Amino acid sequence: MKRALAALLALPALSGATVVGTGSVVVTIEGLRSNRGLVQACLTADPATFPDCARDPHAHRLTVSAIEGETIAFQGVAPGRYAIALLHDENGNGRVDKVLMMPKEGFGFSRDAAVRFGPPRFAAAAFEIGAAAMKTTIRMRYLL
Repeated sequence: MKRALAALLALPALSGATVVGTGSVVVTIEGLRSNRGLVQACLTADPATFPDCARDPHAHRLTVSAIEGETIAFQGVAPGRYAIALLHDENGNGRVDKVLMMPKEGFGFSRDAAVRFGPPRFAAAAFEIGAAAMKTTIRMRYLL
C-alpha cells in the first residue's frame, strides 16, 4: 500500500519532466544540371569538419539519385546548430572531381551560403534545428 501511494505521488513530478526530442530536416534539391549520378548530402554540427564531414563521426550522411526536386530527409537530428553540404557526384565515383583545383561537379550549401575562394565557412551556412521538423531548399551551383 505504501509503495502504491509513493508511486501515485511521484506521477505529477514525472509528468512535468522535459524530454529532449529529435527533429528532422527535409532538403529539396534544385538546379541540377543533369539527372546523372548521385547527390551526396552531409549534415554536421562540427565547424572543423564542414563541408567535408567525413571526419565527423556524428554527422548525418545520405545519398540519393540525382533527380531535380528530389528530397533528402535527415531523421533523428538532435536540436542544435548545423550546416548542410551537397555534392552532385555526376559520375558516381564518390569524390569531388576537379579541374585546375576547381570543382567540376555541382555543390550546394544550406542558407545558400556564398562561395568565394573556396567553400563557405560553417557560420555562413549554419542554422538552428529544434525538435520540430524543418524544411529547406538548396540550390546546386556549377563552376565548370
